[in-house]
Amino acid sequence: MCRGLSPAIGSTIERIEFPDIPYRPIVTTPAPSQWAARLVGRTIVGIERIAKRVVILVAPGNSANKTISVDSTDKPVGCEALQEHRAEADRIVFQPKMAGIAMISNPPSAVHTRVVLHLSGASCDRILYWDRRGLGTAHIWTPSECDLYLGPKVLGPDALSITAEAFAQAFRNLKRPVKPALLDQRLVAGVGNLYASEILHRSGIHPERKCDRIPLKSWQSIHRSMQEILLDAIAHEGSTLNDGTYRNAINGEGGYQNHHRVYGREGETCLGCHRSTIVRIVQSQRSTFFCKTCQPR
Repeated sequence: MCRGLSPAIGSTIERIEFPDIPYRPIVTTPAPSQWAARLVGRTIVGIERIAKRVVILVAPGNSANKTISVDSTDKPVGCEALQEHRAEADRIVFQPKMAGIAMISNPPSAVHTRVVLHLSGASCDRILYWDRRGLGTAHIWTPSECDLYLGPKVLGPDALSITAEAFAQAFRNLKRPVKPALLDQRLVAGVGNLYASEILHRSGIHPERKCDRIPLKSWQSIHRSMQEILLDAIAHEGSTLNDGTYRNAINGEGGYQNHHRVYGREGETCLGCHRSTIVRIVQSQRSTFFCKTCQPR
């Protein structure tokens, strides 16, 4: 999503719209009536990611940026003005949760569009937040508020930056099953339910195995698989499942669903051992998929 929104960098926010739709509104702070006063006339100077949230950096006043430099890796993208204004830039934070999408093109359905930032001066004329289930959130936070709600006291280190040593230290003494533990954003931030199943299959670890029964060498394998799979999923623009809810920023499908080894494949032959079939269980009210041969208990 962050890479998909990058054409908006350097644009000026001209107008804020909260469409009138027949569904409950998403959680927003401040109130929708206050968004225009906070944002209109200001320049978008960067797009970042904090765990599973999109963060749009908005420079103070009408600070213009002249040079846009987009990084194709999973790193912050922005312009030369970003560092100058970053310390005092407000953040627009979208948390998509189960079915939200931050987009720059026509959404899957207009009736579920929650917020629209109308823009000028860049190669796209809007950023919109679309959410079919209405579970996501949208906030304007100052830097200090962002640190309060998404800082190290709330979220663990990012899954793509944490070292193998710190990763093992965070988990290896827990008496919890490993799959639900990987979803605990206080321990490591950025791993979702789908990818946790894929990570454990690649690592050969049973999802119900207790963390304190997993040796250090296996934690190193889980760490390596986690970073490989997440980077690969980002390169393929995420996973669009059978319900079609997830789309990329230009309303296209992601491609990583074509690389799933276990998720959503209950009853199908394992692509690893080619002998067992994929099993589905429920852990902490979330579906887990695994292979009993590749991931022995």
